Amino acid sequence: QVQLVESGGGLVQPGGSLRLSCVASGGIFGIATLGWYRQAPGEERELVASINSGRGTNYADSVKGRFTISRDNVRNTVYLQMNNLKPEDTAVYYCRWERGSINYWGQGTQVTVSS
Repeated sequence: QVQLVESGGGLVQPGGSLRLSCVASGGIFGIATLGWYRQAPGEERELVASINSGRGTNYADSVKGRFTISRDNVRNTVYLQMNNLKPEDTAVYYCRWERGSINYWGQGTQVTVSS
C-alpha cells in the first residue's frame, strides 16, 4: 500500500506561481512513474505531467513551458512547479503513483487562480 500526501495548493493571482509537493510512503518510490493530474468542476480528470523512473517527462500541451515536474528519490517526493498560472489552471490537483497495473492516488490539493 502506498500513501500519497499532496501539499502546496492555494489561491494565487493570474501570472503567479505555486509549487506542489507530493510525499509518498509505503512503496518503492524510485521504480514508480509519478504523475500530477487535475480535475476542474464538471470536468474529467486529466494528466498534467508525469515523470518516469528514468526521469523522462511528459506534459499536457496546455502547460508546456509553464509547469515543470521533478522528483527527489531520497525524499520520496514529486514536485510540480507551476509558473505563469492562468484562471483555467484552477482545479484540484492529484498525485499518482504507478507501477505496471498498480496505481495509487493522493487526496488532492486545491489550486485556485483568480484576481
